[in-house]
Amino acid sequence: MKETSSAGKLLKGAALLTIAALLTKLLGTLQKIPLQNIGGDGVFGIYNTVYPFYTLLLTLATAGFPTAVSKFVAEQEAAENRRGALQVLRVSGLVIVILGFIGAILLYMGAPILAHWIGSKQLIPALRSASPALIFVPAAAALRGYFQGLQNMLPTAVSQVAEQALRVGVMIVLLMYFHTTGADDSTVASGAMVGSAAGGVAGLIIMIYYWRRHQREVAILTQENKQTASLSVSNIRLIKELLVYGIPICLAALAVPLIGLVDTFTLPRLLQQGGIEEMSSLVQVGVYNRGIPLVQLVTMLGGSLSMLFIPLMAELKFKGEVAFIQSQTRLALRWFWLIGLASSAGLALLAEPINIMMYKDIAGTSALRWIALTAAPSTMVTITAALLQGLGAVRRPALHLAGAAVLKILLNLLLVPQLGIDGAAIASLAAYSFAAALNLALLLSTTSLRLRLKEAVLKPALLVAALALAVLTLRLGTDAAGLLHGRRSAAAAESLLGVALGAAVFAIGVLRLRVMTEQELFALPKIGPKLVRWLRRLKLLPNRS
Repeated sequence: MKETSSAGKLLKGAALLTIAALLTKLLGTLQKIPLQNIGGDGVFGIYNTVYPFYTLLLTLATAGFPTAVSKFVAEQEAAENRRGALQVLRVSGLVIVILGFIGAILLYMGAPILAHWIGSKQLIPALRSASPALIFVPAAAALRGYFQGLQNMLPTAVSQVAEQALRVGVMIVLLMYFHTTGADDSTVASGAMVGSAAGGVAGLIIMIYYWRRHQREVAILTQENKQTASLSVSNIRLIKELLVYGIPICLAALAVPLIGLVDTFTLPRLLQQGGIEEMSSLVQVGVYNRGIPLVQLVTMLGGSLSMLFIPLMAELKFKGEVAFIQSQTRLALRWFWLIGLASSAGLALLAEPINIMMYKDIAGTSALRWIALTAAPSTMVTITAALLQGLGAVRRPALHLAGAAVLKILLNLLLVPQLGIDGAAIASLAAYSFAAALNLALLLSTTSLRLRLKEAVLKPALLVAALALAVLTLRLGTDAAGLLHGRRSAAAAESLLGVALGAAVFAIGVLRLRVMTEQELFALPKIGPKLVRWLRRLKLLPNRS
């Protein structure tokens, strides 16, 4: 009974964290639309130049530690050693807060140097405005790790959503305030970055609330103050164990923001080398970043779905069911390849009306098309990494992303001076494709799986052609009728209708060409049976008695 209850608690916690992650990622992605609409491309460029560096420092300060804390707290709780669990929190919290303070001081004091390296002094206020968040967010991360070790995911979920919501809310309020006062772009962008600190404070306050309530419930603090018996391990030894366990996780997490960081350190300076002035280069960076939230929405969906395969693959590996591993791998690859292809094709074909709908004009439409094409390889990177993680290969995908970042640097140096932001977008497409290819090769080798050319290439190509024909027909019709003409409402209608039409044609094609059979749809973890029932109601699949 205890094992069943624990498993149920774990599943409930995983669902809570998944929902919280979806909400926070959605808020984080969609907030970039008002950021550009209110602040303009200059502010958008400064923000998107600073944010990847802030993310990197935050990853260094926090990634790995919540996981390490949760592991050691869980071990102490399993041994019914509550003082030991509290010791883990106290020691890890001290380490993580110190790292956060160091990061905050370095970011604030080093802002002029960083701005010089990146190539624009306009970045200094935004860099300094981001620094206080490095004090608050790590402290909240330590407490999240503690509660996760107790298999209580609610505090983490609530604090993550509250942190992101307040961050976005404060950002929008300050954007509007500075915009109405006529402040310059660097000041407006610094106000937007203040939201990160405000969100960090909100997340920490929520975690402190749950911590104080937890103390009252179990009377841990009172017991600790009264007992003076020595603990099971020294603080120094515990710090070493936390670092040994947490640093590899941290290094793996660093691979994710690396490609974005490449643009931070190369794009403004390379644009200036191409003859663009300093502030104009940041405006171009803002235009370049217009397409990234669209791709992030696709990868966010892919990332959430890919999490379903990790426990399944781990279980299958443990049981040694090689044939089932191969069938699930083939299914996952086909499913995500189709999602990525449809997203890339649709976004690229609708780039102009989407640009007007979201950002009011057509600036950077060419770069947006190239960035849209990264949805397919980015989605493949996501699913292959998840499948490999489920099979026990964690570090190699991170190394592949690091290699992709190196390729991105080289291609930026080669292409940006000649092609501007289009060159940076092409470099991103090549980098993600490189990482996806390496991950796929490793996955196929690990599972001894062979892909079928007809299923992997020929049928998807026919589906993309059908989608393209439908969307292009719609676009030509609206152009011939003169409905667009830069109007935002008309662009929104064309974009949404185009997305719906393309998705419908693609979905029907998947079923008619039997790219995905009913049995394969049903076999999708968790969502498969519901998806099949839904398709039957729409009469896209035959009903069965």
